[in-house]
Amino acid sequence: MKFGLKVKILRGEQGLAQKEFVGRLDVSVSYISKVENERIDFGDYPSEKFIHKLAAELKADEDEYHILFANELSRGWMRFKLLHTLVCKSMERLLVEAKKRKH
Repeated sequence: MKFGLKVKILRGEQGLAQKEFVGRLDVSVSYISKVENERIDFGDYPSEKFIHKLAAELKADEDEYHILFANELSRGWMRFKLLHTLVCKSMERLLVEAKKRKH
């Protein structure tokens, strides 16, 4: 299960609205929405402190959240590496084409 989905399900099971939940966590509604919908940017990744508070509020296993989030980071890193490789290959092709046109 994905990190954000787990948060959303447990919050729902406890009958917590996002507004109430974010008040307990001291984050914005837009942030928790990003977390729950798996739309976190690199700079927005949850801190260890946030994961601790999150697990405490949801009465969940903190280690499980760390593992789920580590999996998310791993998938994000793999996507980044793939994108980086594609961009580098495209740039190489463009440079080769530019050199051919010069000659």
